[in-house]
Amino acid sequence: MYTPSEKDQLRRIEHHEADVVVVGAGILGCAVAVALGNQDRSVILLERSLKEPDRIVGELLQPGGVQALEKLGLRDCLEEIDAIKVFGYDVIYYGEEVAIPYPEDGRGGEASDEMRGTKRKRPEGRSFHHGRFIQRLRQKAMAHPNVTVIEATATEMVTSGYTGQVLGVEANVQGKPDSFFGHLTIIADGYASKFRKEYRTDTPVAKSKFWGLELIDAPLPMPNHGHVILGDGAPVLLYQIGTHETRALVDIPENTTSASVANGGVKGHIRNVVIPNLPRAVRPCFEAAIEKDRLRSMPNSFLPPKTNITPGLAILGDALNMRHPLTGGGMTVAFNDVVLLSDLLDPAVVPSLASTGLVLKQLKRLHWQRKSLSSVINILAQALYSLFAANDTQLKALQQGCFEYFKLGGNCVDGPVGLLAGIIRNPFVLIYHFFSVAVYAIWIYVASGGILAAPFRATIGSSMVFYKACAVLFPYIFSELRV
Repeated sequence: MYTPSEKDQLRRIEHHEADVVVVGAGILGCAVAVALGNQDRSVILLERSLKEPDRIVGELLQPGGVQALEKLGLRDCLEEIDAIKVFGYDVIYYGEEVAIPYPEDGRGGEASDEMRGTKRKRPEGRSFHHGRFIQRLRQKAMAHPNVTVIEATATEMVTSGYTGQVLGVEANVQGKPDSFFGHLTIIADGYASKFRKEYRTDTPVAKSKFWGLELIDAPLPMPNHGHVILGDGAPVLLYQIGTHETRALVDIPENTTSASVANGGVKGHIRNVVIPNLPRAVRPCFEAAIEKDRLRSMPNSFLPPKTNITPGLAILGDALNMRHPLTGGGMTVAFNDVVLLSDLLDPAVVPSLASTGLVLKQLKRLHWQRKSLSSVINILAQALYSLFAANDTQLKALQQGCFEYFKLGGNCVDGPVGLLAGIIRNPFVLIYHFFSVAVYAIWIYVASGGILAAPFRATIGSSMVFYKACAVLFPYIFSELRV
């Protein structure tokens, strides 16, 4: 006699049928397969290639993401991959730096352990080689008795001609066509999703690219911290991903003159614009990496979320929602989405995923419940990038104001970095700090103009800076309010 689990496994292997078919064994795909498998759901996880991926993003997990991993029982996936502890950020503005550590109250407003008379260490993030982390997640999925992982390339949806319900996917397995069926199909095939365009008309918007290098034994100004370097041009990120390796990400907006072919292309931009703004101790490693390492790029895409409304289908992860990776929030959003989804689809609430109407109802709830975190991460990433890649007078004023605001310390650091870390999950806190930065920036802008310029700056100039702040923030707020 077979146990229920063995029967489901036989059904997955021989008949390619399960409760859930997941397309994409990346960050979200692996996590959701394990989470639903833990609920005794039968899961088929499809992945085009099970080789270790090699990417230049998805390498920093904020404390809010670490907490979500713990809830999913996947915390040990951060072990044995040479992951580096991250305690916060070091922001360097034209050579001047300010530390913004993760806040001591790591539970986002709950009573801290200090209040109870005990000492709690600050929350920690982790940075690592993306591929190593993915392989650990895949190992967890492969070892799960309720999950079958198959190397296959999904090609198209299997859809009911009568109801429009998604019944599964067609795929190529070792060059041969095959089909996989489930009550719920989850598309988690990443930023370049081949299925997204079938179910929504808008497309990701990318106005810049990150160009990545790997520095060897780089002496970072503040070890165990992410570094954001602001100067001439768009921001540069530095963070350690291994004992000897440091990731450097250079943001280059479209049509950047200094990166044109006539000026030496991307390498010319890095040599002429980026390196002079770097801390002196890092420059030799950067120059060596340019000569030895291959330059790779990733588009910095923005895609607001939309409600899943197709019966039998859920589009999640970067296929659903993307933001600029400046704040390193993508994986934190993904893992928290899995926590929410597994709660909403708990067998006590949804006994059978064949109850398509009930599943759709829960997916609509997911769209709104996730916003306490995802909207904060989405808006913050886009707004901060606008300030950090400032290309006009008003944005430059806001950029300087943001840096000076961090220098005030206290809540002026704990609030913003708590939002960035996925610890504080309140959009109103974001709005408060953003406009506090704007007001502080206006004060600095007026005060630094001298007596002759003060009247203009106090009236027209300050109004233009405030208007620019609104123009930066409100479009992203409105994008989060759409269904």
